[in-house]
Amino acid sequence: MEPLSLNVHMLGGFSLTVGDREISDSDNRSYKVWLLLAYLLYCRSRPLTQDELTGLLWGESESCSNPANALKTMFHRVRTLLDQLGDGLGHALVARHRARYSWNTEIPLTLDAEEFEQLCRQGAAAEEETRLALYLKALELYRGGFLPRLSTESWVVPVSAYFSNLYQQTVHEAVLLLEQRGRTEEAIALCRRGMEIEPYDEFLYLHLLRELLDTGEQKEAAAVYETMAELLFSHLGVMPSDDLKALYREALRSLNDREVSPGIVRDQLREPGYGSGALFCDYDFFKAIYHAEARGVARSGVNVHFALLSVTGDAGRELPRQSLNHCMENLQDVVLASLRKGDVVSRCSISQFILLLPQANYEDSCAVLERIRKTYARQYPHSPARLRFTVQPLEPNL
Repeated sequence: MEPLSLNVHMLGGFSLTVGDREISDSDNRSYKVWLLLAYLLYCRSRPLTQDELTGLLWGESESCSNPANALKTMFHRVRTLLDQLGDGLGHALVARHRARYSWNTEIPLTLDAEEFEQLCRQGAAAEEETRLALYLKALELYRGGFLPRLSTESWVVPVSAYFSNLYQQTVHEAVLLLEQRGRTEEAIALCRRGMEIEPYDEFLYLHLLRELLDTGEQKEAAAVYETMAELLFSHLGVMPSDDLKALYREALRSLNDREVSPGIVRDQLREPGYGSGALFCDYDFFKAIYHAEARGVARSGVNVHFALLSVTGDAGRELPRQSLNHCMENLQDVVLASLRKGDVVSRCSISQFILLLPQANYEDSCAVLERIRKTYARQYPHSPARLRFTVQPLEPNL
């Protein structure tokens, strides 16, 4: 008989494998069974008391009339689950002695989180030539966050944060080492994979854009930036850094790497589609348009106003993110349909639009915003959003 070999994965998911048999928390709805099994494995170096485990499973907010019997039932279910990996394996792996439960550490196992940590530490202490190889080997093990289905558990939160920070530190250094050695394609692939795991990591976007520009992939670099900018704004309410914006401008400039004719320029500048209603653009472009209008006002003295349209809940409370995003999408449609072709709109924060209203005095601008508010209320009578606005004159650049 071959010796028992148990492989445990906790990064990006929770699974246990013996030979060709596998059990995974994605295949079972019993949350507490997997919680108990994960805790037992992660703390396998010490026995666990009944009080500690009942606190883990039921805590203070959830009543349990007979915790000792309930815990026995839970362990019976854990052992039954482990028996799917081999007959009788549940009792072989999980022991109970004097009201304490423990994992049988005499049966060897490999845990991806521990292997990942060990390889990262070895890499950090190694000579530079060996460091990159160890880092790349470690990064292959990191498939995602630590126990993602248990991510809200109080004991999981700090462990997950630790591994996330270790992963970011390691992938950043690995990207730099690949770049130093001219291994551009590998650096690009590592950045892309890292962005799937850490989608808000601007370091990875910055280096990916630089590598794409260096390899002549200007269109791809611009597309990556636009996707990232939308992701950062819609989920975090922040704009990309100035360094990323500079790379984006470089990508756009590089798309025309030869002299172009007036006809080509005209075709590139033409707005796609019919172009009815107000112009919607991102906030950086809005600021450029605002600056141009401010220069014009200083010369002509024409009335130009801008308005800030904000979304809140009742009594000024913040709306939940999902509800807010839905309201903002609906409001954007109303705003664009309510304005004229010469008007400009941008989303300047998670809960605000900014509107530029050329050739509109203060009273007309207020009337426009009031019309938007009434139209939104009529089209979405059950919306939790409450709209408020302010109107200000555009100050000329003197």
